[in-house]
Amino acid sequence: MAEPLVVLDGVNKHFGDLHVLKDINLSVARGEVVVVIGPSGSGKSTLCRTINRLETYESGSITIDGEPLPEEGKALARLRSDVGMVFQAFNLFAHKTILDNVTLGPLKVRRVPKAQAQQRARELLERVGIEEQAGKYPAQLSGGQQQRVAIARSLAMDPKIMLFDEPTSALDPEMITEVLEVMTQLAQTGMTMIVVTHEMGFARRAADRVVFMSDGEIVEEATPEEFFTNPRSDRAKDFLGKILAH
Repeated sequence: MAEPLVVLDGVNKHFGDLHVLKDINLSVARGEVVVVIGPSGSGKSTLCRTINRLETYESGSITIDGEPLPEEGKALARLRSDVGMVFQAFNLFAHKTILDNVTLGPLKVRRVPKAQAQQRARELLERVGIEEQAGKYPAQLSGGQQQRVAIARSLAMDPKIMLFDEPTSALDPEMITEVLEVMTQLAQTGMTMIVVTHEMGFARRAADRVVFMSDGEIVEEATPEEFFTNPRSDRAKDFLGKILAH
């Protein structure tokens, strides 16, 4: 395995009495695409959100590129600028154009000159297939287009890793494919990615490793081929039986 970029060691998280992450141990190598799957309520999204401290955790440790996850302040802001995050909701600024949404982070956080930020933004919008939408506002775009803007916005910060928290779950079926296509292309460029998703086709096609979670635990880790053709645990077999039967 290549040098780990992200390491979770014995991470625990509670919501009140609910133990949502139970002694999570996970290493993600530089350039690796890890897809996290499992039933609803298994802790997948919480796992994703702890990696840039959108959720706190009670015990264990998380390091990114050898640095412990900061708790607050400027160090945390700096870390978040290195960790791209794409959510279910697109979280775009409604009153700003698509170009302005994508350049905002580089201008404000990275202090990139405006002309350079705009050129890079246009390149990224072209990469995700919506360069012609640069002057429009989010409300004028489809859900699939808005999610592709969200991906471009994260890439504009030149992140070390991209986290995707069920990025297609709010989309109509015909829009899911266009977003997954962009994510697949991104995976092929060597971007380190952790993707929480219900899209099994994407997991098979793009993942280097599938992590299966249930009841707050990592139950199984395997290559997509191994996981989908020969799951080891009864919980994974049951999950796949329900998912793949449809």
